[in-house]
Amino acid sequence: MAERGTGSDAAAEQRARVDVAARLAIAVGRINRRIRSSEDSLSYGKLSALSSILRLGPLRPGDLARVESITAPSVTRLVGSLEASGFVTRSPDPADGRAFFIEATDAGAREVLRARTQRAGSMADILATCSDDELARVAAALGVLESVAGVGADRDESAPRPR
Repeated sequence: MAERGTGSDAAAEQRARVDVAARLAIAVGRINRRIRSSEDSLSYGKLSALSSILRLGPLRPGDLARVESITAPSVTRLVGSLEASGFVTRSPDPADGRAFFIEATDAGAREVLRARTQRAGSMADILATCSDDELARVAAALGVLESVAGVGADRDESAPRPR
């Protein structure tokens, strides 16, 4: 029997939150691995960065590093790789001759749409195994999940829509 009192209630609530967090992390990780195809030409990190550039760009590399929560050396490698693939271009910053902006190319925009469409199709295949009740429960949780993920009403309009 659980102890009564504020301290034990708070501890029990904290344990419940940690349990939910652990289970969600495992489920999200497994789903992400299942929807990522070996055919994807972009890693998750590259796709995330390219999506941010497409949605927010043109961006300075430092701004992209902050948005993606990565280090300056990592963003330098990432931008170089995306540029070599023809997915982004650099243009000089007119206000600062030492700086530059990164902008998605048409090929970059097509790659984001292709990857998202492929991943949405894979997710639809996974959800096809759910009962109507299970699908309704997943749908009911989407608002909260989008909120904690930082997406939702302001989500990128180039994202594929349900079939």
